[in-house]
Formats: sequence, structure tokens, C-alpha cells
Amino acid sequence: MNPEGNHRIPTASPMISIGPRVRKSPYFDATMRWGAKAFTIYNHMYMPTLYSDPVSEYWSLVRDVTLWDVSCQRQIVIRGPDAKTFMELLTPRDLSHCPSHRCLYVVLTDQEGGIVNDAVLMHMRENEFWLSPGDGDVILWAQGIATQSGMDVKVTEGDICPLQLQGPKSPHVAYKLFGQAALDLGYYHVIETELNGLKLAISRTGWSGELGYELYLEDHIHGDRLWETVMAAGEEFDIVPAAPNTIRSIEGGLLSYFSDMRRMDNPYTFGLDRLVDLDKEANFLGREALRKIRAEGNISKLVGIVIEGKPITHNESFWHIQENGERIGHVSRCVWSPRLERNIGWANLPAAATDPGTPIVVSCPDGLRQAVVVDAPWFPAEKIIPGGIGDH
Repeated sequence: MNPEGNHRIPTASPMISIGPRVRKSPYFDATMRWGAKAFTIYNHMYMPTLYSDPVSEYWSLVRDVTLWDVSCQRQIVIRGPDAKTFMELLTPRDLSHCPSHRCLYVVLTDQEGGIVNDAVLMHMRENEFWLSPGDGDVILWAQGIATQSGMDVKVTEGDICPLQLQGPKSPHVAYKLFGQAALDLGYYHVIETELNGLKLAISRTGWSGELGYELYLEDHIHGDRLWETVMAAGEEFDIVPAAPNTIRSIEGGLLSYFSDMRRMDNPYTFGLDRLVDLDKEANFLGREALRKIRAEGNISKLVGIVIEGKPITHNESFWHIQENGERIGHVSRCVWSPRLERNIGWANLPAAATDPGTPIVVSCPDGLRQAVVVDAPWFPAEKIIPGGIGDH
């Protein structure tokens, strides 16, 4: 951005240097063999962001099946006699009805009600939880709270390395690998199993909006072997390696921490009221702050928008939104949707300007564009595995 506040128009993608300061995933060598072209740094680890091109990977995701290296989703393991009480302290969601081998989507809140991160929580056994957060040093925050809590709990980073198997044909691949157990696995459930001697946990979760699984390898030295095993099983179903897909995540309303969701936001900004139980029995950080926010009403909301004009690749930074020449908010993420054939995105706006049909003006790198607030998500998440898989 230049001194006048205008966005630069991207010309070429910058390179990223590989070095020992940032950790390599256990699947790093495999992703390089399979054609990874670009990486980002996520949770202090390299994560592939491109193999072919975003649109080709999008079509593979929504039509076939894809494999993602998301080992950068470092698993925070919470163990001990007070593990459940401690986990309740970190989130406003009521965990009292979360039995073992069940997953929940949760937000982690601070004392002001701000979102420290969002995460998938897995209740593995009576005194053990795994927390799979977005990008950020959540483990340091959690360890700091544990140290001061006086609870009998230990917070560590596990040797747990996730892959995501995502797309409508993912159940076919999972069936080849794990048999009927993969088809019987409920949405947001998790099981522990083995594959050719490799210890794994498998959950019916993912960040794609399509049918999918997450495979949690519990020993990093076998990363290469697991990757090749999954790719071989998926060959007949046209599996390809891919990166987490921005297009599909925006279409499906899957939020990205720091891009869409930040520390100064609270759960009500995103309509995540279902994740907040202000009256739950267990204590949690931010209860009084969130009570006040709910009583007074939220000042901003994240809403879907459609932006006019030629196709947008993606936004490198927050784009300003104007009303009558005044800056009132920003576009968090936006992209061209091949299925909708329009530019769609998410915008953080004052609550008074969030009704569907509200016109806004977006400051794009190529100038001002007209836009409008719309109902979203455009394509909700797929959850039901169709019948007939595995029949002969």
C-alpha cells in the first residue's frame, strides 16, 4: 500500500525461502515430489498453498477427492484429572454433553470476550482432549493459563500429524483404507485405528465444505509412508494433492483465523451464538464480557457480499469498504467463484449496514467497485455420506 493508502496491483508472486528456522511437515518431501509449487508459514511450519492452480484444485475438490498436508495444524494435547474443567475454562461452549470420541467446533475466548482462536476439539478419552486450532500461538496462551489455574492438567504439543482427505469421493478412498468403519463414522465423530501398522485417529471433519476426513498420524517419522498409501488408494478415484481451497471455504462460510476472525472480534460478530452458553455450569474466560456484549448488541458483523466487475483472484490485504466516502469496514476475503460466476466474499461491517441488499463500495486495487450485502453461505457444508459405497 502506498502513502496515499492505495493498494498495489499484484504483478508476480513473491518467493518463500526454505530454512531450518521454520519446521518442515512430516509430509514435506512427499508434497514436493507431488508438485507443490508454493508454501505459506502456518503455526511455524511450511504448508503447501498450490500444486496446479486454485481453480483446477477447486474442481478436483468439488467433483472428486483431494489430499492436503495440514500437519501445520499442530495438535494441543490437554491431559490430566482436571482436563475437562480446564478445557471448559477456555471456551464458552458447554462441553458437558461431549462424550469420548466426539468432536466439537469451538471458539476460545479471552477475558474481554475476544476470540483467541477457533478450533476443532476432540474428546479422545475421559481425561484427554486434542485441540486443533487455526494459525496462532494458542499453545502458549493455554500453557500460561494452565500454569496459573492451579488445576492438575498438562498442556503439550502432541506428535500428531494431520492430513485432510476431502471431496465427494473421499468416502470411497476411506473405505478402501479403513473398511466399513469409515462409512459408519458420524459427522464430527472420531475413532482410533491402525493402517498397515500405523497408529491413527480418524475424524469426519475438515475445512473444505465437502465430504471429508482428517487422518491424524501419531508418529511423524511415518509421514511419507502414510501420504503414499493414501495417494495409491485414491488413484482410481482421481485423487490429487491440493491446498486448503480459498474459493470453496468462502463459498461455504468456513472462517479463517486472522483473515475473517480476529482477537478484537467476538462470537456474536459471526453469528456463532450456538457456541456460547452464558449460563453453563462450568466457569469460562470472558463470561461477563460476553453477557454485556449480548445485552448491548454487537457493533459489527461479518456478512457475505457480491462484488461487481471482472473476476478477482483473491485479496492480499483487507480492502476498505466505503459509504458516502467514509470508511466503514473491510473485506476480509474475496474471490471469483467458478460455480456462481461472480465475485463473492466476506465483509466486516457495522451492524446497521448488514441487511441483505445493502449497497456498499469496495476499494479494490483497480479502483472502486460496487458491491451488495447478500445471504451466505452460498454452498453449505456437505455432511451425509451417500449409500452404496463398498457394495459389490
